[in-house]
Amino acid sequence: MKQDWFSRLYEVEIKTIKAKIKKTNEEFQNEKSEISGDRKRDYRIYKACLNTAYENDLVNNREAKITSDELSIRVTLSNELELSQEEIKLINYSILPIKKADVIEVITHLKVGVIFYSKKENTLFVADEMVRLLRKLRKKEVANKCLRRTLRVLREPIINQISRKHNIDKSLSHLDKIEEIINEGVSFRSLLMSDIYKKDSNLTEKKRALNELCEKKLNIESLIEYFENIEKDENIQISLDGFEKMLFELNESIPKLNKEIRSQFEIQDEFVLNADLLLDYNIKPRDILDLVGKDDLKNFILNNGIKQRDDDILNTLENYKDAENLYLENYEKVAYRDLKTLKENGISVKESELGIKFEDLTKKIFIELGFNVDEELRKSLNTKKDLIDIILHLDNGDVIIIECKTSKEKGYNKFSSVSRQLKSYKSVTEKNNIRVSKILLIAPEFSDDFITDCEMNMELNLSLITASALSKIFEAFKTSKYTEFPHVLFRDIVINEDRIIKALTK
Repeated sequence: MKQDWFSRLYEVEIKTIKAKIKKTNEEFQNEKSEISGDRKRDYRIYKACLNTAYENDLVNNREAKITSDELSIRVTLSNELELSQEEIKLINYSILPIKKADVIEVITHLKVGVIFYSKKENTLFVADEMVRLLRKLRKKEVANKCLRRTLRVLREPIINQISRKHNIDKSLSHLDKIEEIINEGVSFRSLLMSDIYKKDSNLTEKKRALNELCEKKLNIESLIEYFENIEKDENIQISLDGFEKMLFELNESIPKLNKEIRSQFEIQDEFVLNADLLLDYNIKPRDILDLVGKDDLKNFILNNGIKQRDDDILNTLENYKDAENLYLENYEKVAYRDLKTLKENGISVKESELGIKFEDLTKKIFIELGFNVDEELRKSLNTKKDLIDIILHLDNGDVIIIECKTSKEKGYNKFSSVSRQLKSYKSVTEKNNIRVSKILLIAPEFSDDFITDCEMNMELNLSLITASALSKIFEAFKTSKYTEFPHVLFRDIVINEDRIIKALTK
């Protein structure tokens, strides 16, 4: 985020904390406040222990501070009293008043291991790994968006029960109470251990309620482990194009959504319903749909012809999956025949189909690059012995022959067999008075020996290109000024995608 946005968030947070401290202190003194007697006792115990830990140094004529031992006891106490992060913070600041620092001073402190800061761009950067580490230090087991997903499947009486326990305004709407529970920093583990159950529930009833939440409502087994894994997973379950389309249609259907997402994730940009921008913040399609109200989502599904049976969010994601683009985004995984990762990324395919699928995706890429993929010519040249994968027909009548190879093994290393195959293809084509200007071999990767053999071959005019390189070239082409890919760039023995991308972006 930009420094000025960080500064504004810092100012707002301090004002909010001071207002909450004042309100909490007033309610604590008020006998008629809505804070229960038991909760007041919890606050009083924690505050008294914290006060003693801080002031016992003054009694002994030492500088007032809380030692690491005292801190560990304080953390244990707050856990046993099931205090939220917000409740702990407000009690802490009621003893040791909050001090507002200059924003540059704050940034200087954070630069020591927490953030990266660019003076030139006045921008702060936080690594995903650091976000997860800070969350663990604050004893927050899961990200806010994951906590929200769990809270939204709980019944309203349970949300009201949690709100009462943590002194959340009862006049708020159901969804606002959920957001306040999240903002309070209520422990996810504490929720699962005690907060989501009816008062006086026995162990059997608690087990039944937890199983129902995990298996029936969230369709998962270990909540914390599950949410930790999806937080680290870069896969978004639908294609990038599908995500963009979903955001576009959500914005048309629910105009207020942009403001809600911007506010919820505290993003500086005015318009945030952009797939690339959201993914920079690790905000995925499911996270967006989790923020859409049930009625709004129902209307959206109805108006966009989305399946209405079963789970609304899963149906919406499935509607925007966009299988073809999802395959293209996993092009390299198809080349490697990586069934496990493909399945994890939402692609269901038989291993026997991967070779044909790789050819089809490669054809799609070359069509998008502006080439004439000549299926009729290919079929007319093919024999029982010679089966060319792809033929590109150039404007001058020449052709480029493309051979596609998938392989699970690291380093494709079958030059002798593939060279015989390609020589035969070239011979068949030239017998029909068609000049072969280039042969391209596309595979997941090539061994050093294969590359050396290719360099020694003078007959084929063969270039090697990895699936990863072709995919990157394709992405660069989509944003370039060219309408047709300049095929003269395919001139190296091993295609260097960086050189080609640089040429495309000039």
